[in-house]
This record gives sequence, C-alpha cells and structure tokens, in this order.
Amino acid sequence: MKIKKGDQVQIISGKDRGKRGKVLRVLLKGNKIIVEKLNLAKRHIRPKKEGEKGQIVEIPAPVSISNIMLVCSSCGKITRVGYKIEGKNKIRICKKCKSEIAEK
Repeated sequence: MKIKKGDQVQIISGKDRGKRGKVLRVLLKGNKIIVEKLNLAKRHIRPKKEGEKGQIVEIPAPVSISNIMLVCSSCGKITRVGYKIEGKNKIRICKKCKSEIAEK
C-alpha cells in the first residue's frame, strides 16, 4: 500500500472533502485507513460501573483508500506516489516535485 501510518493525507471526496489529517491506522484487508479527527462516527458507550452515566463518543471511522490522496512533505500539495529503486530499497517519491517522501 502506498500510504503508511503517520503520513499526512487529504480527503478528496465525501463529507470531509478538503480536510487534512494524519493516518492513525492502515487496514489492509478492506483497503481502508483511519485518519485522525476525520470521518467521525458517534458511538454510544454503556456505563461500566454502577452510578456511572453512559456517553456518546465520536471516534474516527475507516475511509476507503480511493478517497484519499497523500500530501507531499516538501511541496505541501496533494500528489500521487511514485517509487524510485536504489539498490534493494524502494523509496516513495512525490510525482509533482520528484522529492523523496519522508518516512515517519
């Protein structure tokens, strides 16, 4: 997968279109990612102890990888991801400015 945990991404479609955030988790099975403070869903939590009240909590829900674009760390634009092979390593590069995308 071209997007990794810790990358800065921008949502390109859906209710949060145009917003940027950091990737918290990558879900490989469903080709989805979880972005910090974006695509929030409300979850009702039951009280755990006696006398405690239940709560409604907003947690980030998974977003399809097709609705996300990577934000280049050097030029700050949304971009596609390319690869440059150096020896046995594959290095991710920005398709717009051709610079290396920093690993987090």
